[in-house]
Amino acid sequence: EMQLVESGGGSVQAGGSLKLSCAVSGVSEYMFSTYGMGWHRDAPGQERELVSYISSDGTQHYADSVKGRFTISRDNAVNTMTLVMNSLKTEDTAVYYCVLVESREGSSRQYWGQGTQVTVSS
Repeated sequence: EMQLVESGGGSVQAGGSLKLSCAVSGVSEYMFSTYGMGWHRDAPGQERELVSYISSDGTQHYADSVKGRFTISRDNAVNTMTLVMNSLKTEDTAVYYCVLVESREGSSRQYWGQGTQVTVSS
């Protein structure tokens, strides 16, 4: 059974860095390599935002709000996806959710982690 476990959240001062990880269990290395992976965040009073996404072929997407500061990567050998967040701002404060996308011939399913809190103080 597939499970997504997030880690790395916490509190940091503005300008600092955090590294979030999402470990996927219950699937083979091969199957993991076929999934798209990404991060969403929920900030108080705001709509959910897609922060970053990495496809099965390694193509990366970043929201304009984090471009140049965040870096997404994946290690298919250990079924893990990582988001390195640098130059953090107070507006980055949110609950960050890992998402996995399983696509098959025009259909897709999304699997979500439990979320991890990131708090950036001034």
